[in-house]
Amino acid sequence: MTVNNMKEAEQISSVREFNRFYTARLGWLRKRHLDGKLSLTESRILYEIGANPGLTASSLRNTLGLNAGYVSRSLALLTKRKLVCQTVSERDGREKLLTLTSEGVRTVTWLNEQSTLQIRGLLANLNPADRDTLIESLSKVRSILSEPKSSPVRIVRLSKPNNDALQLLREYYEAVNVVLRDTPEAIQKIICDPSGGMWIAYLEEEIVGCVILKRLGPIPLAGECKRLYVRPKARGRRIADKLLDALEDFARSNGLRWIYLDTYDDLKAAIALYRKRGYVPCERYNDNPQATVFLRKSLGTP
Repeated sequence: MTVNNMKEAEQISSVREFNRFYTARLGWLRKRHLDGKLSLTESRILYEIGANPGLTASSLRNTLGLNAGYVSRSLALLTKRKLVCQTVSERDGREKLLTLTSEGVRTVTWLNEQSTLQIRGLLANLNPADRDTLIESLSKVRSILSEPKSSPVRIVRLSKPNNDALQLLREYYEAVNVVLRDTPEAIQKIICDPSGGMWIAYLEEEIVGCVILKRLGPIPLAGECKRLYVRPKARGRRIADKLLDALEDFARSNGLRWIYLDTYDDLKAAIALYRKRGYVPCERYNDNPQATVFLRKSLGTP
């Protein structure tokens, strides 16, 4: 065995050893997750549906890396238990939109509470420095393992509106039931504004996501992040992160110090993404009637 092969064998052995450690430490080998009534996979499926109401089975498969048959059987069982509701999509009759029933919501709430208690117990005996090291290490591992070596995703700042981008915005409005919608003229103005813009994500040359940056007039050196959206079939590829990276880099290079945004409580996955990226709660800064959550992020000194 060559030196390189020996090193690789040692690396593989180390990863496998750690896998055995943390699966046992977190209780993932038990038949029922968190000593409840569901398996780990069933619990994770419920969590994803709760965080993304209306997602499809195909999107769920992509996110969790499961085959179609397994997902179909799991959803059938969860539906039979009255935890999940499946509704045929009006846009594509071949797809079913997944939502939690009231019992499903209660189950996910219980799972989240139990998981919080479990992790709190795991952290209880660690000093603050060790906690920080643990969280930083977990973030680094996730970053290394989730970043593809050659990503087919392209992020482009539009120079002028096009029909595909406007159609994507209309899809976003319907997906989250937006009341105050931008007119094509308003989008044209945003795109042509040198201090703002609209970014489009392409996955293998297909438009799959967007985000908008607007100057926030009443607040000095601030911009507003709007219309962040990724089509369900393209989720699980960090496209939302890439769109926000492009928006924040542009804002920073143009002298902005703050990015503000609003959302509402039901969009749990979006809120979790924003918080992970450093957005923190702030006071209401607009009169959007649908918004219930207001966040902002410091971009540092230009």
